[in-house]
Amino acid sequence: MGKPTGFQEFNRELPSKIAPEERVKNYNEFVGLYNEDKLNQQSARCMNCGIPFCHSGCPLGNVIPEFNDAVYRKSWEEAYEILSTTNNFPEFTGRICPAPCESACVLGINKPPVAIEEIEKHIIEIAYAKNLVKPTAPLIKSGKKVAVVGSGPAGMAAAAQLSKAGHSVTVYERDDRPGGLLRYGIPDFKLEKWVIDRRVKVMEEDGVVFQCNTEIGKDISMEDLSRNNDAIVLAGGSTIPRNLPIPGREFNGVYFAMEFLKQQNKRVGESPITTAEIFVEGKDVVVIGGGDTGSDCVGTSNRQGARSVRQFEVMVQPPQQRTQNMPWPSYPMLLKTTSSHEEGCERFWGVNTREFLGDENGNLRALKVTDVTWETDVLGRPIKFSEVEGSERELPCQAVFLAMGFVHPQHTGMIEQAGVELDERKNVKAKEGVYRTNVSKVFACGDMRRGQSLVVWAISEGRETARKVDEFLMGHSLLESKDAVSAFAY
Repeated sequence: MGKPTGFQEFNRELPSKIAPEERVKNYNEFVGLYNEDKLNQQSARCMNCGIPFCHSGCPLGNVIPEFNDAVYRKSWEEAYEILSTTNNFPEFTGRICPAPCESACVLGINKPPVAIEEIEKHIIEIAYAKNLVKPTAPLIKSGKKVAVVGSGPAGMAAAAQLSKAGHSVTVYERDDRPGGLLRYGIPDFKLEKWVIDRRVKVMEEDGVVFQCNTEIGKDISMEDLSRNNDAIVLAGGSTIPRNLPIPGREFNGVYFAMEFLKQQNKRVGESPITTAEIFVEGKDVVVIGGGDTGSDCVGTSNRQGARSVRQFEVMVQPPQQRTQNMPWPSYPMLLKTTSSHEEGCERFWGVNTREFLGDENGNLRALKVTDVTWETDVLGRPIKFSEVEGSERELPCQAVFLAMGFVHPQHTGMIEQAGVELDERKNVKAKEGVYRTNVSKVFACGDMRRGQSLVVWAISEGRETARKVDEFLMGHSLLESKDAVSAFAY
């Protein structure tokens, strides 16, 4: 424990941000770093609890009190070793994770929780600055070849761990650069892409091969991939977006969120854009969907110079504090105001979109919407909604982004050729803890297996899948499981 009285002496503080009116002028990250004294104070707030619930709150099982203690003592190599034991990519989670560990922080019962996410980010950035992040693959290889399909966080984590185990790993990516959702889903103002490139370079030094512009099931058949590898990991993500099939869906100006976000990321990264330009300068924008993807559309629209930005959510407005139905240390569904909302956005809850309205040229001109009320169960959970009589109205709008989540992975091509079973939600069926499909040497992890989820869950699944692949190939595995690491921490 860094300082026994730290949680009493210091309040939670986050690093400074560039002002909204300035940061919307570009796509750069805008969150600063702690100075040395502030970092020391924030790590001192960790109480090293007898039962640190942050362990279970983190899908990776990060050993949080221990690395906080090392940060307090300025033992940077120790802090990095502790963190990297459970998390391959703290530079990603330290920027874009919703930090379920902080929701489970014991200090959070009656005070603001420890700033775990920011401390994580500082540990890895200091580690890079001090040249502590180095290749880990052994010189003697196993002689086994593994193909990882998908270079998002799950695929990258699986590849990093399999390389660490001594296997030859090739990561196949259908886009022009590796990173998956990190590259072409998360805006640069939340995660600049040099952060991904820096990590890819370390993995390449470890011997991992990234083969981009290659779609399995199209450019390479699953049969050929299986013939040339001892194991295959499917980590392609959940990529089919949830649609809103109401009248007028065909009008120009109605887009899926990822069409918009991917194109802008390509524009910033100076990659070729092969689809029709989506640009909202001077337009009234509506984002349908209240999650992080919707928030990213808000921030991107503001940077493109939209005239107005509204965000609709059909659910009721979440509470600002925990209720009796959200007891600590469970992850609470609270009202979240993101940095993109701070930059300008009018938010609406309990709104149902009935129809897209267009002009004579087939372009979107407005939305027809109604207010709704929800019927709830005894625990206060919404069951079904009914429209408020007389609330129907039109709202001017020339661009709509559908950000209502993703339903399942793409089935055509790779999954159909692989012959793997699907579960009831049409994800690839592979039992948690085993990650092996019905096809002998084919494994699955991340959103492709569990459905749309968090980056931190993707990394966790990639790591655990790599351990099971290693066991499959070698009969045993020396790769760490998160449960073993967390148990050791106690």
